[in-house]
Amino acid sequence: MNDNPHILVVDDHRDIRDLVGRYLVKYGMRVTTADGGAEMRKAMKASAIDLVVLDIMMPGEDGLSLTRFVRETSRVPVILLTAMGEETDRIVGIEMGADDYLVKPFNPRELMARIKAVLRRTHELPPGAEPDTGRLTFAGWTFDPARRELTDPEGVNVALSSGEFQLLSVFLARPGMVLSRDQLLDLTRGRQAVPFDRAIDNQVSRLRRKIETSPKEPEIIRTVWGGGYVFAAKVEAL
Repeated sequence: MNDNPHILVVDDHRDIRDLVGRYLVKYGMRVTTADGGAEMRKAMKASAIDLVVLDIMMPGEDGLSLTRFVRETSRVPVILLTAMGEETDRIVGIEMGADDYLVKPFNPRELMARIKAVLRRTHELPPGAEPDTGRLTFAGWTFDPARRELTDPEGVNVALSSGEFQLLSVFLARPGMVLSRDQLLDLTRGRQAVPFDRAIDNQVSRLRRKIETSPKEPEIIRTVWGGGYVFAAKVEAL
């Protein structure tokens, strides 16, 4: 990971951009700010951005459409800033591939902690997973770890957040092995992350919604009562 990560803060409120920017710079990060989609695209084209802090509620292009743009055009992680009552938007944002979210008003220290946690998960493969192993298939799906791409049986790319990518990598490296929640937290760097990380059960639920035909009756990631989870599908290398 870059010792001085470059963070892009996108928010139409100048006071929030300035507050976040000053705080992150104070603690050694490089910061670029943008007031909307046009400036965001310009900044991402001009510089290597390590992470985007993106407000959902903005005039014109909102944060959800911009999250989709980021995920379709790059692997840059995204942390969404949301208002207290925007629960549906938060869920949609995560489903579109955002890596985390933070509810306004927020403490800049918590934002810093979340940024560090997301960057750590993004730049480190989980223990036991082999880097650049080539493409894998399971239940008609294709997973390309080098490209960080997941393709469904119809050939459509499905966006994965960094947390979902890490979790799927862990499962694919250990098919048929029962993994406890504690083991999954360890293998996905959860124990090295901050207390604000969501529970592993929520991460499994989100991944199931993307890869299971019936998420409520999962056939790929099965629950082992009292034990944890097992990746039940056959995994093959291409």
